[in-house]
Amino acid sequence: MARKDSSGPVIDIGIDDKQRKAIAEGLSRLLADSYTLYLKTHNYHWNVTGPMFNTLHLMFEAQYTELALAVDLIAERIRALGVYAPGSYAAFAKLSSIEESEKVPNATDMIADLVKGQEAVVRTARKIYPLASKADDEATADLLTQRIQLHEKTAWMLRSLLE
Repeated sequence: MARKDSSGPVIDIGIDDKQRKAIAEGLSRLLADSYTLYLKTHNYHWNVTGPMFNTLHLMFEAQYTELALAVDLIAERIRALGVYAPGSYAAFAKLSSIEESEKVPNATDMIADLVKGQEAVVRTARKIYPLASKADDEATADLLTQRIQLHEKTAWMLRSLLE
């Protein structure tokens, strides 16, 4: 049964406290991965050069814009579960499976790096899905399904540029 804890009032949404917190922890990792990928994509948007500049500049802009919306949805789902969402670079660095990029690679390496980032987000989302499914947390499962589908498609589109 839901009970009051240090994070606030009773939360009784049909998901027990332990499952709710485990799902929120997984979503926090997804948020960190998504935010790190957002930052990396935005960096590459600013710094891409070469013959594919216009194409990549616009593609990266569309991708980081989508990620900016996604991080808000993920953070709001964490809050709906009654847990505070991480929101600092330090927290994201601890939680993310995606390494920051401190260099400015060439355009081809940017694309390859973003493929890896998109795939990392998919793997993180897949790890959370069984928790949401077991808890009958349809809202989180739906969010995860949408994120998986979008990141798989984006990875495919980026990968196609490398062929």
